[in-house]
Amino acid sequence: MSATSHPDLELGRAFALSLSSKDFPAIERLLHPNLTFRALTPGRARYLWESHKPDLVVSEILKNWFEETDHIESLLKLDLDRVGDRNRVAYRFSVTNSDGKFEIEQQAYFSVTEGRISWMSLVCSGFRPV
Repeated sequence: MSATSHPDLELGRAFALSLSSKDFPAIERLLHPNLTFRALTPGRARYLWESHKPDLVVSEILKNWFEETDHIESLLKLDLDRVGDRNRVAYRFSVTNSDGKFEIEQQAYFSVTEGRISWMSLVCSGFRPV
């Protein structure tokens, strides 16, 4: 089996697609109850994010990053691969809001337990004007 056809990668694809449509209930279902989620964003006030509960990842992190007024127009890029036994998903969104048009790229490494994402470490480019 090639690295890019590993079944765990489908969870990375589902995560990126669900986030691109802001389908937060679907994201929560992808996350294991015993989750470790960590992220790094370029924000000034808060740039380190961590949670161990799927519902808090959605309500306190993802909905904070992508507010109601942020319209994800399209998924520009999606890349899936494995690094040894670790999965990787990278994606880029085109986003508009009242401040203009932006591109956002995120890359995440993740592990799967019992068919759900149980560990994820993510880095974000931030909202880059285009």
